Amino acid sequence: MNRFLLIVAILSLLSVLSCESPSPNMDDKGVDELKSLELDHEIDKQEMDFQDVYYVPIYSDIYIDDQTPKSLLSATLSIRNTSYRDSLFVSKIDYFNTHGDLVRSYIDNPISLPPMATVNYVVEKEDDTGGSGANFIVALNAKNSKVKPLIQAVMIGQYSNKGFAFSTDGYSINK
Repeated sequence: MNRFLLIVAILSLLSVLSCESPSPNMDDKGVDELKSLELDHEIDKQEMDFQDVYYVPIYSDIYIDDQTPKSLLSATLSIRNTSYRDSLFVSKIDYFNTHGDLVRSYIDNPISLPPMATVNYVVEKEDDTGGSGANFIVALNAKNSKVKPLIQAVMIGQYSNKGFAFSTDGYSINK
């Protein structure tokens, strides 16, 4: 009987350890959709009529009340190309914490966002490295100066038995 319980305990432990939360960027075939957007070369900024840098505030935690110091949130950075015709090139997505320290760079190579496409980057709920004053810096380029990208962050969380969500907008800091 003890041997049976030991085997069940080991199998249970192995099944828990082998479970990984799936990447939010993986499609149903296990392909990272964001990697497919990456370019294998640098973009020629001389050819770009539109160049801008956006600041996007996010919150990886917020304060609820005196009894609960903070509630962790998941955050999604959404970069949307609103052009019907022109691609948008993203050359930087950097994540900073409350103190202004670089936490991580999300892309190694520029990405090409086709017309009307959207790309999302997720900061998991358990990732509290950003803090309540976290932010993204996003650098964008396009060949057409009339592009109007939309950059937002959506945060979701829960407190007790209630869920909540809110969003923030990205602001140009280049002009």
